[in-house]
Amino acid sequence: MTTARLFAPAGRTFASVSKHRNYRLFFAGQIVSNTGTWMQRIAQSWLIVRLTHSPVDVGVLAVCQYAPFTLLGLFAGVVSDRWEPRRIVIATQTVSMCLAAGMAALAWSGAARVWNVDVLAVFMGLAMVLDAPARQALTFQLVGRDELPNAVALNASVFNAARVVGPAVAGATIAAAGVGVCFALNAASFVAVLAGLLAMRARELFPLEGREKPTLLRGSLDGLRYARDTPRVRLMLLAALVLSILCFNFQVLLPVLASTTLGSGPGTFGVITAFFGAGALVGALLSATVARASWRALLAAMVVFGAAQLGLAPLRSIPGVCALLLVSGAAFTVCTSNIVSTLQLAAPDHLRGRVLGLYLYAFAGAVPFGGLLTGWLAATGGTRLALWVAGSSALVTAALAARALRRT
Repeated sequence: MTTARLFAPAGRTFASVSKHRNYRLFFAGQIVSNTGTWMQRIAQSWLIVRLTHSPVDVGVLAVCQYAPFTLLGLFAGVVSDRWEPRRIVIATQTVSMCLAAGMAALAWSGAARVWNVDVLAVFMGLAMVLDAPARQALTFQLVGRDELPNAVALNASVFNAARVVGPAVAGATIAAAGVGVCFALNAASFVAVLAGLLAMRARELFPLEGREKPTLLRGSLDGLRYARDTPRVRLMLLAALVLSILCFNFQVLLPVLASTTLGSGPGTFGVITAFFGAGALVGALLSATVARASWRALLAAMVVFGAAQLGLAPLRSIPGVCALLLVSGAAFTVCTSNIVSTLQLAAPDHLRGRVLGLYLYAFAGAVPFGGLLTGWLAATGGTRLALWVAGSSALVTAALAARALRRT
């Protein structure tokens, strides 16, 4: 009896994997594909640096990747609600595989230029903006309502494990064989995802009720009206928007923190990035073990995240920075996992894609604005000011959300 209790949390952590064959296939494919995706991200940035030696061009590359979320994020959820999510994911993954192969061809042929890398990044962003809400809706179909929080957290754990492993593998691969091999390996990694998607048993998918085929404009307006008229959904989306713009901008902060604040090189940048990724992985596994969406956990994670950012602001010690980035990463994933799970469980089946699309619009579509703001803050007052604003914003958002929850 004692032994069973000891191993019970581990069983809960991977409950979705053990109970659902379709999700096992999806989970296994994601382990391979996410690693390839992170390899490609590193390789793309390195390719631009090698071509131009300009950090501005690296920033432009990021804008090209995320601009589709800003421009089209409001409509992407309608596509997910209109068509079957598994078919959408198969289509987007196929397109992404072809684009990765195209990047490999450009790199190997010597024809890579800034403009064509940026153009391919835009098309990759277009595939991502359609893929993301469909992937979340598919997760619901794979595991059902009861296991959804567990599956969302496991998806996050795979993503964050790849965040740690992918860049390390990419660095070694670039040094040994060049960026083209990274792109080729990413293209090959999509085979695992597509094989899992095609091997799924359609009869074992959880059915979606009240499905319709809304037009792009009317469907988007229906989703916006639902979010406006549902207080807790509205609150969750507003919190995601504020956190994305003011708090979750580590792609801008970490390089500056390593190079300017700590006065170190790429080795330190790799170490602090790995600590943040490791913390994010811990937070995802913790969320999977709890396997329950909770406003209390969300608010607690926001408070912990804010306190960690305020603690980071004055630090100039690498061990101290690593420790607080570990805490920040864990709080970040607990926060995002609970937001996604709560929104999925709150939304009716026929609107789930649109609600998730609104979340992704708030979360990913705000990245260009948040990155510019964080860069300006870091340029004005260093990372101390940027981290102070991030930490204070997280604490204020948590307090305002708690107050709003008491009213509803």
